[in-house]
Amino acid sequence: MEIQFIGATGTVTGSKYLLTSKDEQFLVDCGLFQGLKQLRLRNWNPMPFKASHIKHIILTHAHIDHSGYIPLLVKQGFHGKIFCSRATKEVCEILLPDSGHLQEEDANYENRHGFSKHTPSLPLYTRLEAENSLKYFHPINFDHEHNLSSDVKFTLYPAGHILGASLVKINDGKSTILFSGDLGRPHDLIMNPPTIIEQADYLVLESTYGNRRHSTLNTKDELADVINRTSRRGGVTIIPAFAVGRVQALLYLIYQLKTENKIPANIPVFLDSPMACDVTDLYRRHTKEHRLSHEECSLMSQTTKFINTTDESKLLDIDKFPKVIITASGMATGGRVVHHLKAFVSDRKNTVLFTGFQAVGTRGEAMIHGVKSIKIHGEHYPVEAEIVLQDSLSAHSDYFETIEWLKNFKTPPKQTFLTHGEPIAADVLRHKIEEELKWNCRVPDYLEKVNLR
Repeated sequence: MEIQFIGATGTVTGSKYLLTSKDEQFLVDCGLFQGLKQLRLRNWNPMPFKASHIKHIILTHAHIDHSGYIPLLVKQGFHGKIFCSRATKEVCEILLPDSGHLQEEDANYENRHGFSKHTPSLPLYTRLEAENSLKYFHPINFDHEHNLSSDVKFTLYPAGHILGASLVKINDGKSTILFSGDLGRPHDLIMNPPTIIEQADYLVLESTYGNRRHSTLNTKDELADVINRTSRRGGVTIIPAFAVGRVQALLYLIYQLKTENKIPANIPVFLDSPMACDVTDLYRRHTKEHRLSHEECSLMSQTTKFINTTDESKLLDIDKFPKVIITASGMATGGRVVHHLKAFVSDRKNTVLFTGFQAVGTRGEAMIHGVKSIKIHGEHYPVEAEIVLQDSLSAHSDYFETIEWLKNFKTPPKQTFLTHGEPIAADVLRHKIEEELKWNCRVPDYLEKVNLR
């Protein structure tokens, strides 16, 4: 086999790996680039392959940085099968049409207000094109080997992280290669730990938190402290959150905090993301993948008002009374969160609480590093609100948790490739793996090809 690293090199977005075996081409993951403009522009560049030549895609999980390019690939001529877990398919049925809808909305907004340098501004793909791509999805079960071609087989194993997230192990009869996707945590609040793997000839491993340990502070107490002090100021707590995984953890924690009287029982909590509302319902159908019971899945929604319509969302910005607004996107790059930031970020009574990784070039990354103003829809808004980063809710393993997971291998892979991490994080994890485990480890370059021999 030959592997080419088409995304997630030097960045945490755009995951795409091209595998070639006996002149057949496959993709593992097919994600959008996000963050810095020079990365986002890659979404418009021609791929180093023809879409019609890709036989099949294997998807590790549904997050847009791993799945969001699929509608564009179908638009360009891909007609193979997209293999993934059952929950991943169900989450993609929500996320991909929403991605197309947001891109259409953003393009229309730019055209109406003249923000775009291009005339007209166009979406990468539309909601309809995203919906069309879903017919190529073929969900399969975990822990069973499946045929990718006459010579190549693959198996999905639960990876934790979010609903449906998978480790992907591919076998061409001569060697095996394991893709971690996004690796979950051993003691996640909601998700089960990632599957223990004992052997692979080659390993493609994420390095998002390769240079960091997650906070050991009590997650529930941290969240209560932020909400309470903001409420005492008469302010609003805005929580940009990823619709899959992070939102559900927050809903569960807030339910516990209200039940235990650690935050005011009467403080309103709003989930302003129709997509996140739909995803939350999936947790009731996939209880084997996480720690919550059916009853807990129902209870965590009872202390929150779900916002569906645009008019309801706009009303949240008019009424300035203390409340909590959980809304997408998690890095404040688009969606309804930007309208809430316009309304609340310039008042020091308020708080913006980030609960996950903030990629370079995103508004979230700028805000946690103390930027004085943010640009939204062509205008600058002073950042006067309190900005808080709480990484104890992260769904990614940190470097310590990753190395502990790697210690389960009975023999070292011939080569470990570190991807899905920004340069410093990836290189620090490389050094730690080499020093502690004595493995061969390297960080590949963008578009680099490697023969697996």
